[in-house]
Amino acid sequence: MKECNQCGKCCIKYGDGDLSATQEEIDLWEIFNPDIFAFVKNEQIWHDPHTGEKLSRCPFLELAPKATPHEADKYTCSIYLDRPEDCRHYPSLISEMVRDECEMIEVIDLENYKKAQTKLDLIMQDSRPAGY
Repeated sequence: MKECNQCGKCCIKYGDGDLSATQEEIDLWEIFNPDIFAFVKNEQIWHDPHTGEKLSRCPFLELAPKATPHEADKYTCSIYLDRPEDCRHYPSLISEMVRDECEMIEVIDLENYKKAQTKLDLIMQDSRPAGY
């Protein structure tokens, strides 16, 4: 399994309404991060702060500057340290990564899902709650 190459596929796929934030996260944003909280409406994330309309993409996903014009697009998260738990826990399953065309997956991972899952769990251990 490769390290994340910041392809942005997961953020693009799930940033249009398939993510949620816990009430605790929303409450903390309201107090400490009003710039994030501005995109919350009715306890749901990623709404336009001016119109209230649901956004089709996470407003905090940014295209990283390219070193050369031919370089592949890379994405960054401008709220990485304050991102929702849904984002922190992704990816959780090899099957999920395959479905989402995650670029971390290698052919050898597809040959032994159990071994690949063990490696993924190790890679993600700092991003997931205990006992996950």
